[in-house]
Amino acid sequence: MTAKTTKTTKTTTYVEMTDRDQLVPAAPVPELTLDPVGDGQEAQDLVARTMVRVGTPHGWRSVTRTPQEWPAWFAHPGRRCWLLRHAGEPAGVVVCDRHADGEVEIKSFGLVPEKVGQGLGGHALTLAVRQAWDLHPDVTRVWLHTASDDHPGALPNYHRRGFRTFKTETNGTD
Repeated sequence: MTAKTTKTTKTTTYVEMTDRDQLVPAAPVPELTLDPVGDGQEAQDLVARTMVRVGTPHGWRSVTRTPQEWPAWFAHPGRRCWLLRHAGEPAGVVVCDRHADGEVEIKSFGLVPEKVGQGLGGHALTLAVRQAWDLHPDVTRVWLHTASDDHPGALPNYHRRGFRTFKTETNGTD
C-alpha cells in the first residue's frame, strides 16, 4: 500500500516601485501608527510574537523559528522593524531590509488576524512604503514578494498602492 500524496501549487509574485511618486496612498485610518522597534530584548520579543501571530494563518517561516534563531534574524545587516499599532495595541508588523545597491526589500508586512478585514491594510501599507523610501536618501527601489498562501487581499492591495509585478514563480509542493 502506498501513501497518497497531494501536490499543491504555490505562486510567488514579486512587486516593485522604482520611484516614491508611484505610491498611491490609501485613505488615512485614525489611530493607526507605525512605531519603530528598539534593539532591546523586550522589543524584539514583541516583534517576534507579532510576526508569529501575523504569519500563523499563512505558514510564514517566523512561525517555526526557534528562540535560538531569532537573535541572528534580528542581527541581519540593514534590517529594521516597526510595529503597526491601532489604538495603541499591536496590529501588525513591518520589516525592511536595506540592500547595498539602493534597494529596500519589505521583508515582512502583515496584520494580526483580529485586525484583518477592518479596513487597515491599505493605510498600513502606505505607512510601510513611506518608511521604506525614507530609510536612506539613496533608495532607488522598494520591492517585496507575496505568495498564494498569503492573505488573498495582499496582492490586490500592493497593486492598488502602486506596486507593479516584475516576476512570478510557480512551484509545485508536496
